[in-house]
Amino acid sequence: MPNQFYLDASALAKRYTPEPGDLVVDYIFSRVPSQRMFLLHLGVAEVVSIITRKQNAKQISRLTASQAFTNLEAEIVNQPLLRKLDADASLINAAMPLIRRHSINSTDAVLLSSATDLANQLRADNDDLVLVASDHRLLRAAQMEGLRTFNPEKQTTADLDSLLI
Repeated sequence: MPNQFYLDASALAKRYTPEPGDLVVDYIFSRVPSQRMFLLHLGVAEVVSIITRKQNAKQISRLTASQAFTNLEAEIVNQPLLRKLDADASLINAAMPLIRRHSINSTDAVLLSSATDLANQLRADNDDLVLVASDHRLLRAAQMEGLRTFNPEKQTTADLDSLLI
Protein backbone atom coordinates (compact mmCIF):
# COMPACT_ATOMS: atom_id res chain seq x y z
CA MET A 1 0.00 0.00 0.00
CA PRO A 2 1.25 3.54 -0.69
CA ASN A 3 2.68 5.80 2.01
CA GLN A 4 0.31 7.82 4.16
CA PHE A 5 1.07 11.51 4.84
CA TYR A 6 0.71 13.40 8.12
CA LEU A 7 0.75 17.18 7.64
CA ASP A 8 1.87 19.51 10.40
CA ALA A 9 0.41 23.03 10.58
CA SER A 10 3.73 24.44 9.31
CA ALA A 11 3.16 22.56 6.07
CA LEU A 12 -0.62 22.88 5.89
CA ALA A 13 -0.46 26.68 6.22
CA LYS A 14 1.45 26.76 2.92
CA ARG A 15 -1.71 25.56 1.20
CA TYR A 16 -3.56 28.71 2.26
CA THR A 17 -0.97 31.51 2.38
CA PRO A 18 2.00 32.32 0.16
CA GLU A 19 5.16 30.88 1.74
CA PRO A 20 8.28 29.08 0.59
CA GLY A 21 7.23 25.54 -0.31
CA ASP A 22 3.61 26.42 -1.07
CA LEU A 23 3.80 24.98 -4.60
CA VAL A 24 5.12 21.69 -3.23
CA VAL A 25 2.25 21.51 -0.73
CA ASP A 26 -0.19 22.23 -3.57
CA TYR A 27 1.45 19.34 -5.42
CA ILE A 28 0.87 17.08 -2.40
CA PHE A 29 -2.82 17.96 -2.48
CA SER A 30 -2.97 17.23 -6.20
CA ARG A 31 -1.24 13.85 -5.90
CA VAL A 32 -2.20 12.40 -2.51
CA PRO A 33 -5.81 11.32 -2.04
CA SER A 34 -7.53 12.78 1.03
CA GLN A 35 -7.96 9.34 2.58
CA ARG A 36 -4.14 9.01 2.70
CA MET A 37 -3.70 12.28 4.63
CA PHE A 38 -3.72 12.83 8.38
CA LEU A 39 -3.75 16.02 10.43
CA LEU A 40 -3.76 16.79 14.10
CA HIS A 41 -7.15 18.44 14.59
CA LEU A 42 -5.51 21.05 16.81
CA GLY A 43 -3.19 21.81 13.87
CA VAL A 44 -6.17 23.06 11.86
CA ALA A 45 -6.77 25.69 14.56
CA GLU A 46 -3.07 26.53 14.35
CA VAL A 47 -3.47 27.24 10.62
CA VAL A 48 -6.39 29.56 11.41
CA SER A 49 -4.05 31.35 13.81
CA ILE A 50 -1.31 31.61 11.17
CA ILE A 51 -3.72 33.10 8.61
CA THR A 52 -5.07 35.56 11.21
CA ARG A 53 -1.56 36.65 12.27
CA LYS A 54 -0.57 37.23 8.64
CA GLN A 55 -3.69 39.31 8.04
CA ASN A 56 -3.12 41.34 11.21
CA ALA A 57 0.51 41.94 10.22
CA LYS A 58 -0.70 43.06 6.78
CA GLN A 59 1.29 40.27 5.11
CA ILE A 60 -1.91 39.19 3.37
CA SER A 61 -5.03 41.18 2.57
CA ARG A 62 -8.38 40.76 4.27
CA LEU A 63 -9.72 39.29 1.01
CA THR A 64 -6.85 36.78 0.79
CA ALA A 65 -7.43 35.76 4.43
CA SER A 66 -11.16 35.39 3.84
CA GLN A 67 -10.53 33.16 0.81
CA ALA A 68 -7.97 31.15 2.81
CA PHE A 69 -10.53 30.52 5.58
CA THR A 70 -13.14 29.47 3.01
CA ASN A 71 -10.70 27.10 1.30
CA LEU A 72 -9.49 25.65 4.62
CA GLU A 73 -13.05 24.93 5.67
CA ALA A 74 -13.91 23.29 2.33
CA GLU A 75 -10.73 21.23 1.93
CA ILE A 76 -9.97 20.33 5.52
CA VAL A 77 -12.69 21.06 8.07
CA ASN A 78 -15.56 19.69 5.97
CA GLN A 79 -13.56 16.98 4.17
CA PRO A 80 -14.80 13.65 5.56
CA LEU A 81 -12.09 11.50 3.95
CA LEU A 82 -9.15 13.43 5.39
CA ARG A 83 -8.41 12.04 8.84
CA LYS A 84 -8.22 14.62 11.60
CA LEU A 85 -6.80 13.12 14.78
CA ASP A 86 -7.75 14.41 18.21
CA ALA A 87 -5.47 14.73 21.20
CA ASP A 88 -6.86 12.95 24.24
CA ALA A 89 -5.32 12.84 27.71
CA SER A 90 -3.34 9.65 27.04
CA LEU A 91 -1.78 11.12 23.89
CA ILE A 92 -0.90 14.34 25.72
CA ASN A 93 0.65 12.34 28.57
CA ALA A 94 2.67 10.27 26.08
CA ALA A 95 3.87 13.47 24.41
CA MET A 96 5.31 15.11 27.51
CA PRO A 97 8.62 13.20 27.54
CA LEU A 98 9.12 14.20 23.88
CA ILE A 99 9.13 17.87 24.87
CA ARG A 100 12.13 17.38 27.12
CA ARG A 101 13.88 14.84 24.90
CA HIS A 102 13.74 16.96 21.75
CA SER A 103 13.17 20.52 23.05
CA ILE A 104 9.97 20.93 21.00
CA ASN A 105 6.75 22.72 21.86
CA SER A 106 3.72 20.93 23.26
CA THR A 107 1.69 20.87 20.03
CA ASP A 108 4.65 19.44 18.09
CA ALA A 109 5.17 16.84 20.82
CA VAL A 110 1.52 15.76 20.62
CA LEU A 111 1.75 15.55 16.84
CA LEU A 112 5.01 13.59 17.06
CA SER A 113 3.56 11.15 19.58
CA SER A 114 0.48 10.70 17.41
CA ALA A 115 2.56 10.25 14.25
CA THR A 116 4.84 7.71 15.92
CA ASP A 117 1.86 5.65 17.10
CA LEU A 118 0.25 5.86 13.67
CA ALA A 119 3.49 4.90 11.87
CA ASN A 120 3.82 1.83 14.09
CA GLN A 121 0.25 0.76 13.23
CA LEU A 122 0.82 1.33 9.51
CA ARG A 123 4.12 -0.54 9.52
CA ALA A 124 2.39 -3.56 11.00
CA ASP A 125 0.34 -3.58 7.77
CA ASN A 126 3.44 -3.11 5.55
CA ASP A 127 2.69 0.56 5.02
CA ASP A 128 4.45 3.67 6.29
CA LEU A 129 3.88 7.26 7.28
CA VAL A 130 5.63 10.40 6.05
CA LEU A 131 5.54 13.45 8.31
CA VAL A 132 5.27 16.62 6.21
CA ALA A 133 6.50 19.73 8.01
CA SER A 134 8.80 22.69 7.64
CA ASP A 135 9.51 23.11 11.35
CA HIS A 136 13.16 22.10 11.66
CA ARG A 137 12.97 21.03 15.31
CA LEU A 138 9.95 18.87 14.65
CA LEU A 139 11.58 17.31 11.59
CA ARG A 140 14.76 16.55 13.50
CA ALA A 141 12.79 15.04 16.40
CA ALA A 142 10.69 12.95 14.01
CA GLN A 143 13.79 11.57 12.34
CA MET A 144 15.30 10.74 15.72
CA GLU A 145 12.07 8.88 16.57
CA GLY A 146 12.39 6.84 13.37
CA LEU A 147 9.82 8.59 11.19
CA ARG A 148 10.16 9.37 7.50
CA THR A 149 9.95 13.09 6.85
CA PHE A 150 9.36 15.50 4.00
CA ASN A 151 10.12 19.24 4.12
CA PRO A 152 8.25 21.16 1.39
CA GLU A 153 10.63 24.10 1.80
CA LYS A 154 13.73 22.01 1.07
CA GLN A 155 12.53 19.04 -0.98
CA THR A 156 11.08 18.94 -4.47
CA THR A 157 8.08 17.45 -6.21
CA ALA A 158 10.45 14.80 -7.59
CA ASP A 159 11.39 13.88 -4.01
CA LEU A 160 7.70 13.63 -3.21
CA ASP A 161 7.06 11.43 -6.23
CA SER A 162 9.57 8.92 -4.85
CA LEU A 163 7.46 8.72 -1.66
CA LEU A 164 4.17 8.18 -3.48
CA ILE A 165 4.92 4.54 -4.20
